[in-house]
Amino acid sequence: MSLLLRGRTTKSTWEMAKAEPVCPPETMDSEDMLFMLYTSGSTGKPKGIVHTQAGYLLYASLTHKYVFDYKQGDVFGCVADIGWITGHSYVVYGPLCNGATTVLFESTPTYPDPGRYWETVERLRINQFYGAPTAIRLLLKYGDEWVKKYDRSSLKLLGSVGEPINHEAWEWFYNVVGEGRCDLVDTWWQTETGGICISPRPSESDGEIIPAMAMRPFFGIRPTLLNENGKVIEGGDVSGALCIAQAWPGMARTIYGDHQRFVDAYFKTYPGYYFTGDGAYRSDEGHYQITGRMDDVINISGHRLGTAEIEDALDEHPDVPETAVIGFPHDIKGEAAFAFVVLKDGITLTEQAIKEDLKSIVATKIAKYAIPDHILMVKRLPKTRSGKIMRRVLRKIAGGNTEDLGDITTLEDPTIITEILEAYHKYKTEEAAK
Repeated sequence: MSLLLRGRTTKSTWEMAKAEPVCPPETMDSEDMLFMLYTSGSTGKPKGIVHTQAGYLLYASLTHKYVFDYKQGDVFGCVADIGWITGHSYVVYGPLCNGATTVLFESTPTYPDPGRYWETVERLRINQFYGAPTAIRLLLKYGDEWVKKYDRSSLKLLGSVGEPINHEAWEWFYNVVGEGRCDLVDTWWQTETGGICISPRPSESDGEIIPAMAMRPFFGIRPTLLNENGKVIEGGDVSGALCIAQAWPGMARTIYGDHQRFVDAYFKTYPGYYFTGDGAYRSDEGHYQITGRMDDVINISGHRLGTAEIEDALDEHPDVPETAVIGFPHDIKGEAAFAFVVLKDGITLTEQAIKEDLKSIVATKIAKYAIPDHILMVKRLPKTRSGKIMRRVLRKIAGGNTEDLGDITTLEDPTIITEILEAYHKYKTEEAAK
């Protein structure tokens, strides 16, 4: 068969016709490189993470099967971008290794309208739906109508991935999208871990799921909390740096072209442990809750606070679907909080009234010292194509450094930066005029 182009057969067509239709598989060593994947650069310079053949595939397949309770015949719907680790592990490698029907989604959750996810669920009869908290918070902004417009009876399980999910988003995802009948698993893992490390499932006898909590380590994962001095923190009702105490099959093997950076980034801070860069809380029952990146902890007048804790409080306001809190230098407090706040459509309160409500909520839920010094209303937050908020850019803006924002090529929509800068400069002008 030949390809005709304006009545002429191209040279490449003849070359393709000579090629064998079947390509015999190449035998690979278990530790040969499978792929190299660059991190999104949401908190620092992107780095090429290397995963190898056997261990990664084993871990991706096992976590897919047991975390999501995959059964033969299920249609698995992970809506992550195929170019990021979630797309690799839970669109391609894990599901296909298990013989699953897997959905490849290439769009945004609001195109052509905010019902895109749920129309896809109805049309393809998706059984497990795996998405990011950032997308859930975005859709929450548009209300319940777009969800309830579509039949979601095929859903058996919901999953959250990418960053800690706040309570309001969790409840909306569980009660509105899942109709209160689907398990909702908040999963914690990283590009470097290859697959899910902490999740409510699997568990014995379908144990309880605590909202907005990753809860239980997966098979072979030994989470450990360490303090600032590198000492192991024992017991419950404690917080610390989240580390993993032993190797597991899916872990990355190196940073491409810079193995020393790999050692320094993940194993030097706490010798003998893999340092995740995240902080975590462990309850008296031994359940884990991710509190956010360790570099997203701010020290306000001697009080150490995770920015995720402040965000969770702000997100409880009924008109606020999503926020991002950043620490910035303060002459008196040492550090202070700067909140970027997205509002729902069709709000009736004024922005000033909402700001006062937000301050009151933070004072009540946490303490007065945790109230952000600045609250900036923005249309959207800057997110990478993997759905993560690019906090390093917000950190620069909060600190007044608006000229050099660094590499923003991994942003889903770079025009968001212009929107935020316009809002920021308007806000600073108004503040100066007071």
